[in-house]
Amino acid sequence: MNKKGLDRRDFLKALSLGVAGGYIYLSTGAALAQRMGGGGGMGGGGMGGGGMGGGGIIDPPPGAAFKDPVLMPVVRNGNVVDVNLAPRISQINVNGVPANLMTYNGYFPGPTIQVKRGDILRVNFTNNLPYTTEANYLGFQKNFTNLHTHGWHVSPKEPADAAHLSIAPGQTYNYEYNLASQDTGFCFYHPHYHGLVAEQFWAGLAGALVTEDEIPVLQNYETHILVLKDIALSGAAPAPHSSNMDYMRGKEGDTIMVNGSVNPVITCKPGQVQRWRIVNASNARFYKLSLSGHSLYLVGTDGHLLDKPHARSQILLSPGERVDVLVKAAAKTGSYKFLSLSYSRMGMMSSPQITLMTLNVQGSKVTNSIPAAIDPAAVRLNPGSLMISQQRTMALGMGMGRGYINGQDFDVNPYTIMSDLDTYEIWTVTNQTNMDHPFHQHVNAAQVLAVSGADSSYPAYAGMPAWKDTVLVPKGGSVTLLVPVKDYTGMTMFHCHILEHEDIGMMGMWHLMGMEM
Repeated sequence: MNKKGLDRRDFLKALSLGVAGGYIYLSTGAALAQRMGGGGGMGGGGMGGGGMGGGGIIDPPPGAAFKDPVLMPVVRNGNVVDVNLAPRISQINVNGVPANLMTYNGYFPGPTIQVKRGDILRVNFTNNLPYTTEANYLGFQKNFTNLHTHGWHVSPKEPADAAHLSIAPGQTYNYEYNLASQDTGFCFYHPHYHGLVAEQFWAGLAGALVTEDEIPVLQNYETHILVLKDIALSGAAPAPHSSNMDYMRGKEGDTIMVNGSVNPVITCKPGQVQRWRIVNASNARFYKLSLSGHSLYLVGTDGHLLDKPHARSQILLSPGERVDVLVKAAAKTGSYKFLSLSYSRMGMMSSPQITLMTLNVQGSKVTNSIPAAIDPAAVRLNPGSLMISQQRTMALGMGMGRGYINGQDFDVNPYTIMSDLDTYEIWTVTNQTNMDHPFHQHVNAAQVLAVSGADSSYPAYAGMPAWKDTVLVPKGGSVTLLVPVKDYTGMTMFHCHILEHEDIGMMGMWHLMGMEM
């Protein structure tokens, strides 16, 4: 295998030992408008998808009727669920243009896998990507892959969420996940083969994971999944990662989609409440969500439900984050725009405002209400009443075409921490760069104690009983997390979820130590 830096054999050796060695061109507002069939807008620019001081407005015409991602066929025998999952190249219609994308089972986005708490999920995973000796820009041999269940509280060891696995083209691996400790909620799956993550995710490999609710009040609502994804094409293929700038900035596309469609139209009756489960499945694009004429009632985040609905006019969603929201349709019929508002993730440069989806309110009025409470088991922990075993500081940095945690590059000398099972730790993650970074830790979700420097549209998770596996660390700011270490031992990871940054080294290793019950 041809790659730079830490060899996968060395990585596996490190796992067995328990330690591991002690900017892309972003399309202008005008170009985006042309690509998506909308009107041009105010001020183009290169960096950030818009211009300095004005991101523009991208308002494509309403498209096809909204469709949820296809549901994965399963074979269930008691609590054992079997599915087949195969990444492959498929021709997909991208806003009217045939394109050869990476897909799971031929679908873009991938099929939704739905399970119940306590299930054992067995995934027969076959890598049907074509074999090639070609290396990518970072020097990694293309089309090796694996599977990460982002947000699931499962073992990081084989045959479960072992992110170090290498599955070559033509090979099959049988994953098995015990969901005895998994909360109900909304997560997603995608590749995690270091060095190739960004380009495989960019090319289409992602799908939703749903652990069915046990909360009766939420069963009353029509529920939809929204996979937010952008892409740019070069001919009939995804635009390649071909420069340091691609990796330093993170790749943003000129076609922004919901479930593979540009500005799909979803219908709702006046007064009806719908539940939208939303995932940011983009490499680097942030979505500042807003629904014209409506509030978004936040009822869950990152695969965990909240105590009650939290009304928001805007919700900032960074790459890898998920939100579960209720929407109560207006009493007045008409069309309303579900928007991503202009946002600056890199200092002065702002992205354009984009119409993601159109809500058509039509038909006879119904009487639905937003519930007063959601999950009584959702509570905030008090660090003062817990035994805190470690307090750590992690600094996210970039330079010389590489990403770092505490000055250490994953491909050279990974920053590695060791945590004891059945303990609590406090992590303060600081951002030493001039761009936002979503920080994602595997296996164990955390509660947010404090955030400094965030946009007002970012939900105040420090005041909610929210569990987060992905959290925005604002440019020049910081986040403080209360991290439980529970249930599982083994080697896992934490990293920036701008996936280009993970691939160039902004990732550390986390050794969970102790005796599992």
